[in-house]
Amino acid sequence: MNHVIFKTPLVVAVAAAGLALAGNAAAQSTDLEARLAELEARIEAAEQRADAAEERAELAEARADERLSDEEVEERLAKVERQASGEEGFSFNAYARSGLLIGDDGKSAEGGPYLTPAGGNGGAVGRLGNEPDTYAEAILNYRMRFDNGAKAKYTTMLADGVTTSNDWTADESSLNVRQVYAEFSDLPSFTGAFENASIWAGKRFDRDNFDIHWLDSDVIFLSGTGAGIYDMQLGEDWTSNLSLYGRSFSDYRVDSENPDDTGSTDNLILTSNNYFGDWQWMVSGMSAADNDERDIDPGQTAADGGFHTMVAYHGDSFFGLSEGNFKAALIHGQGLGAEVKSIGADGNLTDDATTSRIGLYGTTYLAPQWRVAPALLAETSEDRYVDGDQYDWVTFNVRLANELTENFEMQYEGSYQWMDLDPQGFGGNNAVEGDYTKLTIAPTFKPDVGGFWKRPEIRLFASWSDWDDELNGYSDDDALGSDGFTGSEWTFGVQTEVWF
Repeated sequence: MNHVIFKTPLVVAVAAAGLALAGNAAAQSTDLEARLAELEARIEAAEQRADAAEERAELAEARADERLSDEEVEERLAKVERQASGEEGFSFNAYARSGLLIGDDGKSAEGGPYLTPAGGNGGAVGRLGNEPDTYAEAILNYRMRFDNGAKAKYTTMLADGVTTSNDWTADESSLNVRQVYAEFSDLPSFTGAFENASIWAGKRFDRDNFDIHWLDSDVIFLSGTGAGIYDMQLGEDWTSNLSLYGRSFSDYRVDSENPDDTGSTDNLILTSNNYFGDWQWMVSGMSAADNDERDIDPGQTAADGGFHTMVAYHGDSFFGLSEGNFKAALIHGQGLGAEVKSIGADGNLTDDATTSRIGLYGTTYLAPQWRVAPALLAETSEDRYVDGDQYDWVTFNVRLANELTENFEMQYEGSYQWMDLDPQGFGGNNAVEGDYTKLTIAPTFKPDVGGFWKRPEIRLFASWSDWDDELNGYSDDDALGSDGFTGSEWTFGVQTEVWF
């Protein structure tokens, strides 16, 4: 078997050159994540102070009219102070993107970070100037604090995504409740290793998922319905999380000759997630009873169990070369664990399936008004769905931005992906090998520039993408090779992106 590392000298050379450039440039940034957190805290605090002042005025008026006792006033004032500090009350968070993606023929264009043949197995490419959808998340939180010091948080998250440009999209909507859970912390009866721990139950994304934003790809994504405990202090520099998630494999085919013969099962995922300073070690075991009855291909047996592990490092500098940050992760999975990003989400994997993946990204300033964020994501997988299949791919992406004024910057992105895919006929797909390249320029307006994490922003863009002809023959169902989309494509558009 040929490994990815020996088949991608161009990617390695480009990555090395990028890191060398960053090391020689003057580092001018502060910690970007800290700056974002500070800005959010200032805005929220201002709103809370205004609400608190209004409440105090009402209390003073009520006390003057002798409608409230001193004890009632003190109790309500204490609650106001807790709300002003963010420890109680309602809060709202959101993520959203929406825009047009038009080809040089004036028609809607194909797009998305997963449009290449490798995308079906997680091979994302750069997202700047490459998104034709409208997607939104609305997160509703309510926090409570009790007299004994205990805290509770209830969260509901709604999400929807469509590709139509119309204002009314009910026929295409995928509106969904993605999270519903409750979490308790600061419980006075918790002592010892559990003194600072919090417990939760419900449907949720794991708190410690993290991603490569520029590829719209999670490095790790653990989610489902279940329960867990965070932040057990097992040693001086050792904190640990423990969770049990369930995911459903529903209505899968049991007999290829009888389409009405279907089955379902739950995949149970037990995960231990451990932190030792900047290091993270995550290990998961999976069990899905009766999933081995799934008819995935003649002579093939679906896995009914699996194993998954990740070792990651969360750095507070740009690879030790300059100020900034970086994250690196090495992931491996077998059986049901061979879907290494969305843990336990793929029920078609075989018992013999194995996957290894590396994810790497960082952010820094090259000069006072120039910032850069390189990213590398690569994967090798074999015996994934049928005996002898092989899926190898690697993506190298660079996002560059030049802050020209307080409200305007130029963003640039280059993305390169190499893939060697041999599905052995699974899903009717054909073996292909080749490269995909995308270059984007995006004039961007913001209320306040400064760092990759500041939103909202409105951007115009022009993108050019090209790929090897061979990739057009991978599938009859994917974007590449469709009418008018066979390579050397120009696309144009406008998009907004918001989060808070």
